Amino acid sequence: MGARLNRVGERRPRKILIDTDPGIDDAMAIFYALESPELDVVGLTTVFGNAHTDVTTRNALRLLEIAGRTDIPVARGADRPLAMEYRGPVPFVHGDDGMGNTVLDAPTTRPIATAAHRFIVETVMAHPGEITLVPLGPLTNVAAALAAEPTLAQHLAGIVLMGGNAFCGGNASPGAEANIINDPEAADAVFAAPCDIVMAGLDVTEQTLMTNADLARYRRGTTPAAAHVAAITPFYANFYRHRLGLDGIHVHDSTCISYLLAPQHYTWVEHPVCVDTGDSVCRGKTLAALRGVTDREVAWSGRRDVRILTGVDDRAVVELELARMGC
Repeated sequence: MGARLNRVGERRPRKILIDTDPGIDDAMAIFYALESPELDVVGLTTVFGNAHTDVTTRNALRLLEIAGRTDIPVARGADRPLAMEYRGPVPFVHGDDGMGNTVLDAPTTRPIATAAHRFIVETVMAHPGEITLVPLGPLTNVAAALAAEPTLAQHLAGIVLMGGNAFCGGNASPGAEANIINDPEAADAVFAAPCDIVMAGLDVTEQTLMTNADLARYRRGTTPAAAHVAAITPFYANFYRHRLGLDGIHVHDSTCISYLLAPQHYTWVEHPVCVDTGDSVCRGKTLAALRGVTDREVAWSGRRDVRILTGVDDRAVVELELARMGC
């Protein structure tokens, strides 16, 4: 998944396509990516999750306007999971508007006419081997794209996704992480894809703390993006204070960006992963095959290893994100 070299040996920015449900931490990750010259954000695709898709699409458009990047297309995606009803938004985490109840002006731009899963297919196939998908929400759009184009995975540079919990409890249920439980069937299809996959789940994101003192530094930033993060994160930090007693926030979605920029700050293990798609209390749990796979383990059979992030130099990646945001 390394950056490609051009003809004179200079590194070209890595092309990434972000699938997202903004969301406060999505906004932080999107701005972080846009402020990183190593990355070329070629599009945003939207999905339900932190809020309904109408809201997440509006937020995605508005975030790009705030960042001065309306050249980046936004494609509206799925309204609901593949095989169940949408569990609903989480206004107690992200606010009724997904942006900490900051009530942004309506965007002046519009999403493109192409549906998100078709946009993913068209973009990847137009740039074979160059696009890394960075899903930050439920994996419905990505699963739909893989189903629509059976050769899609072999044309990807890889997938770096925020979601899952291989070795710890969940945050949306005792067993499951929020993005995965919002569409377990889609997640299982993605983990079965024959391409390089990095799972930045709760195993590592809950080790990464951006303190309230760190968050206060966004107020020192001089860009509209930094000002927006400064406005939306108090709501998010208040959730963490009341729910978990934290002095700050866990860094979830931005972990994908930090890994792309500085993988040396992470440790990992590699195992095949499947997702519990049943109706038990463990629905949505990401299950790593830790002791190899035999013919009896049908659920994992034929799956490639997933790189599961398990450790992090959290101060290094927090400082990197703040530096990129001019804070």
